[in-house]
Amino acid sequence: MAAQNQQQMKLIIITGFSGSGKSVALHTLEDRGYYCIDNLPAFLLPALAEEIASRQEARFFRTAVGIDARNPSEDLRSIDFLLSPLKERQLEYEIVFLEAQDDTLIKRFSETRRKHPLTTDDRSLAEAITLERELLKPFQSAADLCLDTTHTTVHQLRQIISERLGERPKGAMSLLFLSFGFKHGVPRDADYVFDARVLPNPHWDPALRPLTGRDRAVVEFLGGNERVRRFREEIIHFLDEWIGHFEGDGRNYLTVAIGCTGGQHRSVYLAEQMASHFREHGRAALVRHRELS
Repeated sequence: MAAQNQQQMKLIIITGFSGSGKSVALHTLEDRGYYCIDNLPAFLLPALAEEIASRQEARFFRTAVGIDARNPSEDLRSIDFLLSPLKERQLEYEIVFLEAQDDTLIKRFSETRRKHPLTTDDRSLAEAITLERELLKPFQSAADLCLDTTHTTVHQLRQIISERLGERPKGAMSLLFLSFGFKHGVPRDADYVFDARVLPNPHWDPALRPLTGRDRAVVEFLGGNERVRRFREEIIHFLDEWIGHFEGDGRNYLTVAIGCTGGQHRSVYLAEQMASHFREHGRAALVRHRELS
């Protein structure tokens, strides 16, 4: 009975930069039935793992904890020691790391008038953010999923957390196909980035310009082009070849970003096509259009 319960248990560690959305992520998981603990002292993680692994209470089967840079630096650097009890107990866990660009974090703190937890009389907000990046490097390096919330609203972050951390078969990878515009910056949380700017651009057709890659006219325009079809099929072939290897290596998440100039037509069309293909083949495939949100 205990072994069966242990297999059902799952621990999610939410960490990342102040102002990147950690509280939103925890609240979202709480709404989905997780037992959530915010601002857990990092040194208590091994004891918590031991406790929830030994209990048979259903409310602890799905637990999420928030760990941030307010911990002593030596505790944050000791990530292998912190995680070893989870591995020894074979407790299923994932580390989710939230980040954002410096100017976005500064803007968020300015708008909310909140105090960064690492600011002092002698340390400015910008300096506190730089220090926080250094302190949390071990957790960022160990993360199973990194989410850049620079271009993400609170509502969008809730949706992303719900979709990416939702239930799926054990060992199955969560695929996200993200469309974006290069002129707005390359996503920093992507595992692969493909450049679709080499393809015919519907923008130059006045009838197609106000539409997006989800509209039928644009779908027909791009779908009827041999170069577009070849581009799509070669990416699918590449991912078909390697996704199984990633899963075999224990990867739970893969983010594939596809960009065009403005993120309206070509990248949107291709992201939709990719997600549809992998869903048809039994994969948990999500799609997000950064510039259409």
